[in-house]
Parts: sequence; structure tokens; C-alpha cells
Amino acid sequence: MFLPEDLINVKRRKDLIAIADEKNINISKVLESVRYEEELRLLQAELVNLQQWVTKHKLRVAILFEGRDAAGKGGAIKRFTEHLNPRSMRVVALSKPTDVERGQWYFRRYIKELPNPGEIVFFDRSWYNRAVVEPVMGFCDKHDYKQFMVQVPGFEHMLYEDGVILIKFWFSISKKEQKKRIESRLLNPLKKWKFSPVDKKGQALWDKYSHYKEQMFSKTHTTFSPWIIVKANNKKTARLESIRYVLSKFDYTRKTKHKTTILQDPNIILRYYRHIEQIDI
Repeated sequence: MFLPEDLINVKRRKDLIAIADEKNINISKVLESVRYEEELRLLQAELVNLQQWVTKHKLRVAILFEGRDAAGKGGAIKRFTEHLNPRSMRVVALSKPTDVERGQWYFRRYIKELPNPGEIVFFDRSWYNRAVVEPVMGFCDKHDYKQFMVQVPGFEHMLYEDGVILIKFWFSISKKEQKKRIESRLLNPLKKWKFSPVDKKGQALWDKYSHYKEQMFSKTHTTFSPWIIVKANNKKTARLESIRYVLSKFDYTRKTKHKTTILQDPNIILRYYRHIEQIDI
């Protein structure tokens, strides 16, 4: 461990690292966290530049975050949004439909939340609830599910033709990692609110989730609206690489002056294809 006399003359981070090396103190986890925070800060600065460019050019950007329970969707959205201007950014996390909404066209409640000109909207789950969660949990019948799967490519093509820029993320985690995260929620008083009985069912119904997830990919992955899979067993890496992916999709002002790479890791960010290796199969 470090002693008080070791730290008296420390002025820079590299001085501390040198002392750790000399005394054989393992600070690898600390350095990993420091590197993550610095990289995140640089990428968030780029997101601010991107947002200003989107606002200036009146673009409409919708980013969907999908994945199993505890996949890290909310944490990623938080890192995307924590330094953005709230006047031209929104997070949408809809609760279950009301009785009135259940009698309406399924997409209507989401259409109301689509981005206005110059706005970025982050969907913490989206209309794809009906593709996976609802049929797995029995929240919709077979007719509603089949109708949705037929309609969603046409719905997204209309958005594409109307100029809405749609990015669809699927955060992929292993069954073991999901179990670990769900259990940790129960032990953390700040995260207990995230836990619901549906979370535990997710473990029991893992294979059923996998079936519907693959059906969703095969029928809704299109050239104009592809699925982007994020390997998310490592939360920090998933956050950084998903931000990089979004930044790389736009030729925004000052992009050439960035201080870090905005090219995503192809081992973490993958466009869906039928034989892709997934960790949440």
C-alpha cells in the first residue's frame, strides 16, 4: 500500500504510477477506471458537438436501446445524455399502455414521441416491446404479434423516407452476467427500483427470449434500418463503443478535430447477420 511519505512529492499521475511499479502495487483496476473516465469525457464532448450540429441542421434523430433486462440500456443512455442540452434532447421510457392506448393502433403512442426538427430522442425500450417482451410474457396475443411483425418494416421505411435518422441498438449480455446484475440490484438500495418480478422470469424464459429475439432480427433487420448489436458484458466498453458508433454515423462539424477515435471496435459493435456469434443466444 501507499504510505504518506510516498505521496508527499507526487504531483502528476505518472509519479503515482512509478511508485506503484516500484513497490509492486497492483493499480490496474484504478488505471482502467481512469482511462474509461477520460475517454468518456472526450466522447461526451464530441456528443455535444454532434447535438449542436443536429440542432443547426434541423435533423431528427431517434436512437433505440433494446436488450434483455439488466443489459445496461439505462446506464448507456445516461452516459449519452448527461452533458447534452435538454432543450433539444429527450429520453423516452414509456410505461405499459393505458386502456385507451390498447384500443389504438400500436405505433400511435410512439409516433407522438418521435423527434422534432433539431432534436435527438433516446428510447429506453421502444415499439420493439411487442417483438420480444410482450409475446414472451404473454402481454399480447398471437394476432397482435404477427400484425406487428408485418407492419414494423413498413413503419420504419416511412420514417426513413420522411428523413428520420433511426439507430437501433441491441445490448447483448450472457445469461450468467444477467443473473449477476439482477442479484446485485437487490443488494443496492439505489438500484432496487430497477428490479421487478419480470426480471427473474427473464432468466427462466431465457430460451424463449432468444427465439423471439432471433425472429425480430430476421424480420426487421433492413438496409434502411439495420440492427446494431453491442456486446455488453463489459458495461464501460459497451457505453464507449455505442457512443463511438453514433458519432461515426454523422459528418458533423469539428469531427476532424476530435482528440480520441470515433471509430467503433468491430469486436464489440456488430451489424446483425444470420450467423453472427452472439453472447445472449
